[in-house]
Amino acid sequence: MTGTETPMLALDHVDFSYGASQPVLHDVSLSLGEGQTLGLVGESGAGKTSVLRLLLGLSQPTAGRVLFRGEPLRLSNRAQVRSLRREVQPVYQDPFSSLDPRMTVGASIAEPLRALGVSRARHAVDERVAELLTAVDLAPDAAARYPDAFSGGQRQRIAIARALAPRPKLLLADEPVSALDTSVRMHVIELFQRLAAQQGIGMLLVSHDLTIVSALCERMMVLQHGRVVEEGSTARLLGSPTEDYTARLVAAVPRLPAV
Repeated sequence: MTGTETPMLALDHVDFSYGASQPVLHDVSLSLGEGQTLGLVGESGAGKTSVLRLLLGLSQPTAGRVLFRGEPLRLSNRAQVRSLRREVQPVYQDPFSSLDPRMTVGASIAEPLRALGVSRARHAVDERVAELLTAVDLAPDAAARYPDAFSGGQRQRIAIARALAPRPKLLLADEPVSALDTSVRMHVIELFQRLAAQQGIGMLLVSHDLTIVSALCERMMVLQHGRVVEEGSTARLLGSPTEDYTARLVAAVPRLPAV
């Protein structure tokens, strides 16, 4: 992204608190353009998930601004919020709670298509569901089954398919592989890599796991106690961090893949 392009999503000097006695974020700024990948890392309680909620329009900042395509995000603006929901989709941590057990896989994937007015024609919806299941390496006939028929890794791929349904430009992923067994994590990571390469989908990855960030993200931002302490290319931060806190995070990882 060049300096003249408007970021798709941004936080502009944002503070956030849960009431006066629970400050969470302090003067946080970040930007994310189409096709970009950013890893947001830090220890538990650093404020990572609060950043995600602000960008999704699920919380409002105490100070500062959330910007969507250069304009302040106003939750009272229905057209703007609908556009945000279509272009920015979340992928949550727990694949076992992110899918409604009463809905078939096909109905779950189709839900955002209908809710966001992307498509309501039955034939078009069914075609899109089959296309999405194939994209995440599941058979199209999985659409007729219920979530309890699938493993954790398969459920997470279904959740990713649902997020992809309205053809978003960005995925906001909150610890998307941390609830999965080690043996299936790499399959989901490879899926994210393929989506980025083939479809140009950008991603904000919230994680405490630097190995995942190194595999998926070009840039990295480090949060400590709700403040940005360091940011830059992932390779630079992992290879030669300038802040002690970042260095401690890197040192705590037994082995990192080459970046």
